[in-house]
Amino acid sequence: MTDDTPIIVWFRRDLRMSDNPALSAAVEGGRPLLPVYVLDPGNGDPWPLGAAGRWWLHHSLSALGRSLAAWGAPLLLCRGSEALVLTELAVATGARAVFCNQVVEPWRQVRDHEVAERLAHCGVGMAFFSGSVLFDPATMAAGRTRPWTVFGPFWRRCLTLPAPNRPLPVPPPPVPAVRSPPAGETLDHWRLVPDRPDGWDGVAATWTPGEAAARDRLAAFLEDAATGYQHERDRVDRPGTSQLSPSLHWGELSVRQVWHAVSATLDGGPGDASRYAFLRQLGWREFSTHLLHHFPELPLRPFDRRFESFPSRRDDHAMAAWQQGRTGYPLVDAAMRQLRVTGWMHNRLRMVAASFLVKHLLLPWQDGAAWFWDGLVDADLANNAAGWQWVAGCGTDAAPFFRIFNPVLQGRRFDPDGTLVRRFVPELAGLSAAHIHEPWRTGRAPTGTAYPPPMVDHRQARERALAAFRSLPAGT
Repeated sequence: MTDDTPIIVWFRRDLRMSDNPALSAAVEGGRPLLPVYVLDPGNGDPWPLGAAGRWWLHHSLSALGRSLAAWGAPLLLCRGSEALVLTELAVATGARAVFCNQVVEPWRQVRDHEVAERLAHCGVGMAFFSGSVLFDPATMAAGRTRPWTVFGPFWRRCLTLPAPNRPLPVPPPPVPAVRSPPAGETLDHWRLVPDRPDGWDGVAATWTPGEAAARDRLAAFLEDAATGYQHERDRVDRPGTSQLSPSLHWGELSVRQVWHAVSATLDGGPGDASRYAFLRQLGWREFSTHLLHHFPELPLRPFDRRFESFPSRRDDHAMAAWQQGRTGYPLVDAAMRQLRVTGWMHNRLRMVAASFLVKHLLLPWQDGAAWFWDGLVDADLANNAAGWQWVAGCGTDAAPFFRIFNPVLQGRRFDPDGTLVRRFVPELAGLSAAHIHEPWRTGRAPTGTAYPPPMVDHRQARERALAAFRSLPAGT
């Protein structure tokens, strides 16, 4: 007798149909499918979605819903306790299994265990699949006395492991769907996208969420930028990066899809150095995930405990100036305004802006990380935390604290003609390339503008930061 009890496929940060292990495994059973996304606003998540993340989620769910409906198994949207919603759906439909892909945040894994226990009490099994990493952080440290905390050895170990599995194709239709699924809600009813005075036009003009758009971005990167990535990735005035980070975070692409797509272009030619450099960046993403898995306090507590006594200041005026892009340093201000306008910031700019906050202004790195979390469409907790700790000098594989970026020199090197500054700080557009990163050198403010003078002197701020660092207890 054919088993026609449904399988619930629980989508989380895997908003795709291709290379979705949970979805593929559910289809293989030949049983009716009920794809579900659960919005749980009261789950006590220590890192609830930021504003830009909510914008992306709304549009990515919309795209996924259209794809699943055309495929034959519409997406059901439910709001409430994850455990309660999934249990009620299983009872209402007669489902005896929930399939989902694993998440990496430790507290989410604890919650998943609680959901599985709740389902088990109702006779419903829960199956977990790996779909968000190249190498499982739970097994990467096997045989070691402690997890990897330095990227170089971690990455060399990754390269000795078997290659990640090949991506799975989209399961072919027709797909049996639950005949009379329970009523769900609508995206508009959820009101995910928050209102804000300047709207979301700049973000919408920059990004198209969804799996199809993500595949297009990957194809464009492979065709136009991958061979020059090694030399172009730090230029903030050129499209030298992949801009795949939002799609990787939300699971519109799997990291192994990207890995294999790039690896397939390796041909022994001069472009391979750039392609290997890009794969190494995927390794940094894996390393950040590895750190968060083993050190759950990473988003809030410095890995180097000496920095818990770092003499950070509290200065609301300085924090607001940094957030608004009004520091008086054009590259920093362009970075912060790019974040506000587009929901994204070039990685080089993330380092410069973070260094300025922590070292020039002596403000807590956690406050900067929280601002990025709210404003980035690719806000990934592991990457965000590891990146901020790296810049602040307190992480596992950190840049030395005395590496203090000079915003003027960074601008001259990575935005030499002022292209990025002119775009996001238009009040400086009339300045020459010689002056655009140091507008105060002209001896007067740019005509018709209210651009502020530098809020701190770089040299004095650097000395103050180094003095603060010297006040810490000696390392061990």
